[in-house]
Amino acid sequence: MKGLILSGGKGTRLRPLTYTRAKQLVPVANKPVLFYGIEALAAAGIRTIGIVVGDTQAEIRAAVDDGSAWGVDVTYIEQDAPRGLAHAVLISEQFIGEDSFVVYLGDNLLAKGIVPFVDQFVTEQPAAQILLARVPEPQMFGVAELEDGRVKKLVEKPSKPKSDLALVGVYMFSREVFGAIREISPSLRNELEITDAIQKLIDRGLAVTPHIVDGWWKDTGKLEDLLEANRLILETMESRIDGDVDSDSHIDGNVVIESGASIIRSTVRGPVIIGARAKVSDAYVGPFTSIMNDVKILRSEVEHSIILEGSEISGLQGRVNDSLVGRNVKIFRRPVTPSAYQFMLGDNSKVGIR
Repeated sequence: MKGLILSGGKGTRLRPLTYTRAKQLVPVANKPVLFYGIEALAAAGIRTIGIVVGDTQAEIRAAVDDGSAWGVDVTYIEQDAPRGLAHAVLISEQFIGEDSFVVYLGDNLLAKGIVPFVDQFVTEQPAAQILLARVPEPQMFGVAELEDGRVKKLVEKPSKPKSDLALVGVYMFSREVFGAIREISPSLRNELEITDAIQKLIDRGLAVTPHIVDGWWKDTGKLEDLLEANRLILETMESRIDGDVDSDSHIDGNVVIESGASIIRSTVRGPVIIGARAKVSDAYVGPFTSIMNDVKILRSEVEHSIILEGSEISGLQGRVNDSLVGRNVKIFRRPVTPSAYQFMLGDNSKVGIR
């Protein structure tokens, strides 16, 4: 089998961060989300992977290169604009050739990987296999209706969902899907929907196998889900301290401190990961926080947040919480009277002040 990772979306729900960074490269537990997808495919024995790329392709190519870091061979497939998941699959037909394949959305995370699903697909060889998860807001996803354990109907983002079973961003297909895509028309969003293509397979009487995943699944396109995915992955880490921790600091719980990082007169309460060359001084870093390389946390408190590389948070009186801070950002308190706020913020920024 081959793998196909879709990484051409614009990431509008994570703006302004994604104005300057591919959403698939936003890190979770200090690792780009896209890398988890590559690892999942590689663990399932897939060695030939296509990555569908769009406007952010230069950054994705630079991060992934030829795939040799994961023992896979990567081919890049250019999509001129986001025209739907089915369109991304269709333009990959030449790359896929005669093989069956796994489609993996580049901003999705699955707790337990895909090995058993790939094994079953190879054994049973249906026309398609879909993964499903129960969600509280199914209207935000493609939704499956099951009858006697079989897929009866798929609807993309229904206004009145008839089930709470959302399509997880992992699909397995035989070559039959290309013919089905050619038969569908663009939706009201002017996109070729993968749900419509799978429905065509169902209408033809071809086998479409559903599986409800028993671990967590996250679409990391929104801040809340990104932070939740970060929390879930941090909880699985084992402590490792390769950096420097002085005698006046306290480290509690599962904490990873990378080489070159320094912890000075501070408390770090895990699960937390602190990247290389980061500096935490006279500060508190609380649970479910990822601090990337070259970050400085000085005389401040941070909890349940992701702080990207090169940023600095210093001298804050209140705690930074539930936050995603981009690269090379400076957040600091000025000793001025009278008290005042000074901002330089990009489009679609969000600032909460108490």
